[in-house]
Amino acid sequence: MKATWVPGNRITLLENGEAYYPRVFDAIRKARKEVLLETFILFDDKVGQGLRAALIEAASHGAEVHVLVDGWGSPDLPASFTQPMFDAGIDIRAFEPAQKLFGARINILRRMHRKLVVVDGTVAFCGGINYSIDHLAEFGAMAKQDYAVELQGPVVEQIHAFCRATLKSPQPERVRFWKRNHGHGAVRESNASDHGPECAFLTRDNGSHRDDIERQYRHALRAAKQSIVIANAYFFPGWRLLKDLRRAAKRGVQVDLILQGMPDQQWVKTAAELLYAHVVRAGVRIHEYCERPLHGKVAVIDGVWATVGSSNLDPTSLGLNLEANVFMRDAEFATHLGERLQHLIDTQCKVVQVDRPGRWVSAWYQLRTAMVFHFLRYYPMWASPWTRDQPRVASLRPDAV
Repeated sequence: MKATWVPGNRITLLENGEAYYPRVFDAIRKARKEVLLETFILFDDKVGQGLRAALIEAASHGAEVHVLVDGWGSPDLPASFTQPMFDAGIDIRAFEPAQKLFGARINILRRMHRKLVVVDGTVAFCGGINYSIDHLAEFGAMAKQDYAVELQGPVVEQIHAFCRATLKSPQPERVRFWKRNHGHGAVRESNASDHGPECAFLTRDNGSHRDDIERQYRHALRAAKQSIVIANAYFFPGWRLLKDLRRAAKRGVQVDLILQGMPDQQWVKTAAELLYAHVVRAGVRIHEYCERPLHGKVAVIDGVWATVGSSNLDPTSLGLNLEANVFMRDAEFATHLGERLQHLIDTQCKVVQVDRPGRWVSAWYQLRTAMVFHFLRYYPMWASPWTRDQPRVASLRPDAV
């Protein structure tokens, strides 16, 4: 599906929980009509309790408040945490509520991974930041590096319409909500001076929008002329996106990938390393961020096009999860995000060097890489028979039927 680009927006980059939580909590507290919130993780900790207080305050002002969490990401919210929200009239639902076998969660597929907030239909937030203390530096060495955006303007109407629709279905059809269509997501000259930043809101689901986010990336990669910077926590994209990256580097575009060097899960780095030689030898530069775990899902192309959202470039995000990204065409925002990413490259990353292996080592490496790559490439297809065609959403209210 083509992106629906709308001009005249206002975009604010929010880096890490220190910038994000105060802005989103303040917006929620000021709500008078409605708060729509979707998140993968909501924990009963300092951050979760701060969110709860803001939501209860909004409800006390008469705002209609709806919260959707993921059953896998937020499996153990205690009644002591949720009951005060129910008492305030807040609707709390879970996407695929946690299922356990011998104490272990078994519903691991098709997660609701979106992180969205819309307040009074006038301000929206989108990104990769969950509601848990590990997005604050005070958490320590394993605190996450991440990004979100605060949005005002016409794009909020798109996000609001989508979030209202998810009250009935977790993966609603979008096409009836979009009023204007300004073409594909390829990079072109910004119209910021005439109209304000252009934005498009895209989601990924297991219905009719299976590859919308990936296609927007690919449109922009193929149109890139000067530079590509991608910072992604879980990097193992499909063959077509990898091909577009390699081709961009070979035609002279400077391509920089910022990936995890200090991962929260070791398999993430191990999997990504299987692709290192394939892309580095095409001219792509890989920078491993080593300060703390990287959780961001952002990109900047040619200092004009940018995206911030929840979607990783891996088989789970691109083939199974429910995701949401905002795409932007605005030189001022793209330059600012690009400068923040360049700061990571200059101060907190190490450049990956790829040695050329011997013949037999090379043959084994190529065989191993091919086996793992194709397994992960087809993993979403193999997993689909074990997932629900219509995901289940249930109220967390104890007396819900």
